[in-house]
Amino acid sequence: MIKRERGAGTLFVFLFPLIVALPICFFACEKISELLPGPVLTASEQENFNPAAIGPKDPYYVSGTKGERDDLEMYFTLLASESENHLTETHQTEANREQFAVVREIANTYVKQKEYGKLINFLSSRIYQKPEDIYNAYYLLMIAFAYQQMEAYPVAALYYDMIVKNYPDLSVQGNSIHLVCLKQLISLVDTPLQLEWYYEELISRFLDQIDPGPSYFMLGQAYEGTGDWANAIKAYTQYLPYAGSDVPGFPNADSYAKQLVDFNNSAKDWSFENLNVLVNAVKDALDNGASGRLWNYHAKANFFTRTWEHEDISDGAIAGHAVFNLSDFMRGNRIRYADNLDVSSNANEAYLRTWGWSQYISTWYLYFRKIYFPLDPEMHGRWEWAGIYYGEKF
Repeated sequence: MIKRERGAGTLFVFLFPLIVALPICFFACEKISELLPGPVLTASEQENFNPAAIGPKDPYYVSGTKGERDDLEMYFTLLASESENHLTETHQTEANREQFAVVREIANTYVKQKEYGKLINFLSSRIYQKPEDIYNAYYLLMIAFAYQQMEAYPVAALYYDMIVKNYPDLSVQGNSIHLVCLKQLISLVDTPLQLEWYYEELISRFLDQIDPGPSYFMLGQAYEGTGDWANAIKAYTQYLPYAGSDVPGFPNADSYAKQLVDFNNSAKDWSFENLNVLVNAVKDALDNGASGRLWNYHAKANFFTRTWEHEDISDGAIAGHAVFNLSDFMRGNRIRYADNLDVSSNANEAYLRTWGWSQYISTWYLYFRKIYFPLDPEMHGRWEWAGIYYGEKF
């Protein structure tokens, strides 16, 4: 599936100011001629195509204001003259740079005119005729950008994917084209299997150039989407050192990752088969004043105690024997409870109102939760006593 793009503005800022900065660095390269996008020309046009033929006499490519037409005529004339020159290998690199600068100017003109169709046709034709051009990855990036401007997001994603997987990387003024493509892809694509690959590439190749926290968390989400829970837990574990990171769309990323990781690392010996069995066990312990037995029922990972005003788990204190002792509240007190669960209870969480704990805060709501842990099918779907809310429920 393809998401609507969200990063075209950032790409625009990167793409067009950074055209002729040199030197340009190349990374692992292989023959990719057969992987080039198909030309936009007809069969007969392909057979007789000559880049020099696209020039001052072509009314399709030379358009706009008089100043723009004059500029385009000059640029195409330069391209035609370069194409007619037979250069030695020694001068070929410099010629390529000069042609790159000219192509850049033509492309910039089309962008200013919002003539994205012409931009795509022009660059596609050039790539088709010059499959070994060292700047083709950059031209493809411009084509992908043009498709985004035309809201053809699936097509743009295909081009970005092609660049990353089949073309050598280019570094322009310290900016990696592959990095730009990967950032665009994670905003355009929502297929978990593809996102796994993109985030793995981001983290393995560009960790020092990205925000690691959101990348690790979203990698965990991608693994979840494919059912790879072992790697999801690993990714969330790697996220935790970056807790507090801004993960767009996931305001509770910290608590979500921590709960899964802590639960995975725990003994998992406190769960109950279903809600009724858990509630009946808790009520029986209260009836008998058995504080020790009751405390054995609490979750040993992610258990919280908080007031209703601090519902975010990140605001709650994690309770343990060292900081919490039920016997201090139950000794000498008769703890009572409602006959039925609170009306706000549902299929995944439930509340039992209890009172008589203290003269300061008499009412506690015991919070029960269905366990979400697909990594362990035997635990997934069982119930736990997950926390306590102090005071009356608003």
